[in-house]
Amino acid sequence: MRILIAEDNALLREGMTLLLTRNGHEVVATCASGPEILPAMRRTEPNASVLDVRLPPSFRDEGLRAAVAARQEFPELPILVLSQYVEQAYATELLALGACGIGYLLKDRVGRVEQFLEALERISEGGTALDPEVVNEIIQQKASSRSLEGLTAREHEVLELMAQGLANAAIAERLFITERAVSKHIRGIFDKLNLPAEGTSVHRRVRAVLAYLGNDISSGEASW
Repeated sequence: MRILIAEDNALLREGMTLLLTRNGHEVVATCASGPEILPAMRRTEPNASVLDVRLPPSFRDEGLRAAVAARQEFPELPILVLSQYVEQAYATELLALGACGIGYLLKDRVGRVEQFLEALERISEGGTALDPEVVNEIIQQKASSRSLEGLTAREHEVLELMAQGLANAAIAERLFITERAVSKHIRGIFDKLNLPAEGTSVHRRVRAVLAYLGNDISSGEASW
């Protein structure tokens, strides 16, 4: 993948660049502040981007605002957002844009090389990669969606792991059940959330995750 990195910490920025390069990716641009991001995207046309939430000049939400602007200008661009802490409002605002190809990880996950690379791969395929702590924070601070009331306890467990971006095999391993059972639970989730069968598997999973996180999924496919 051709990747753009926006991170003001020079050590972390260079470390990610080296990590991605060693794993077969090309870092086409690095940015140290929010205003640099969009011009660099237009110039280099990356396949994916990794953005810190808080960047100069104000160290508040420059990375998030750049992510929002990037999704508006490049709606299919996968974006992986990194944050030092769980910032529920930022995560919710980002997901509200349409969660296909969106990831939100805490920075300490970058040190877990396999998880970081898997997250990038997942969003590049149109999926989600949400840190478990981010998922838990959003759920705790948002009211439960009525659309989830019909789910069984096991379906809730499966959906929570889907929200973290786990594939069926990983969900089966985590819950000590078979992949066939996982597939059955996911079909039940799709049916109870009225997600149309004609949608792609990735999009249906993302829409199910949005319902789980309390976002509106009633607007159909237009937001994707």
